[in-house]
Amino acid sequence: MTKFNRRQTLGLIGAATVTGLSAPALASNRKIKVGALRFTSHSGSFIAFERGYFADAGLDVEFQFFQAAQPMAVAIASGDVDYAVTAISGGLISLADKGAIKVIGGALSEEKGIDGQKFLISDASYQAGTKSLKDLDGKKYAVTQAGSSFHYMGAKMAEKEGISLSFTPLQKVGAIIGAMKSGQVDGWSIVPHIAKPLAKAGAWHIVGDVSDYLPDYQVTTVFTSAGNAADEKALTKDFLSGFSRGVDDYAAAMIDGTASQDEMIDLIHKYVYTDRPREKAAPSIINGTMRLNKGAALNLASVQDQLSWFQSEGLVDKDITIDQLVDTSYVETIGG
Repeated sequence: MTKFNRRQTLGLIGAATVTGLSAPALASNRKIKVGALRFTSHSGSFIAFERGYFADAGLDVEFQFFQAAQPMAVAIASGDVDYAVTAISGGLISLADKGAIKVIGGALSEEKGIDGQKFLISDASYQAGTKSLKDLDGKKYAVTQAGSSFHYMGAKMAEKEGISLSFTPLQKVGAIIGAMKSGQVDGWSIVPHIAKPLAKAGAWHIVGDVSDYLPDYQVTTVFTSAGNAADEKALTKDFLSGFSRGVDDYAAAMIDGTASQDEMIDLIHKYVYTDRPREKAAPSIINGTMRLNKGAALNLASVQDQLSWFQSEGLVDKDITIDQLVDTSYVETIGG
């Protein structure tokens, strides 16, 4: 198996040819790095660490935090990080096409009955008469970049509404929030803990649920290097075992109501909204609650739909197969 350094990995995303590859190696004491964003949706890893589930699996875990999904994929491919959770993007698929990474499980999912991601219209556009998603026809729709999950969600919504959108890349979520507030863009989609408080404050208007357009959407996946997936099977199973125990605790407290929600909020607050006092962080942590798949089960039908869309848009190679992107040997697959 191959390992890509950071410069080579970035070259892959840009479709450059890379050379000079070396074999990966993990520390003998099973010390691993886990990539994460400071989002409620990454709580499975935080809980597994805090409650000793990774330690029970023989893993000494260190977190490495990122601001966006693509740098995390680069870090996995270059060997700087061992396991992570992120949305499927064009960059991630391209790295899989080059033999650098593999999706090995599922994490965040849209599920009917559980509050999920929202479609939004900026207040300026709403006041000007853009009241529904269909009214976004021909207007500016914010994405971080072409080939992002935001791009996929917006395009699938537009297809069902029979409209066209002008996709506007703004690189970072913070920049999109600013552009929505100032009316520079007309529409967007985002997780509920960001959507709801700013809608309440009048920054924008919630006009639809992503789950209405993408039922059972596999929003994020668990992934690792292709080397780990092929050659470190015991290590990979141990990671998924610890992670899945964390997901079970999260569901019990935040969705099923069979465990203490207050205790879980205290734990998550160590990693999410750390710049706010607990009483102000708690509502956003609760608003961010969505389904994390039990046992890291992977909705293969949703992943295939995403792959097919990226290919149809010319964002990734048309010849890449689902088997190049996903290693289905580790978890249960659902939906296909």
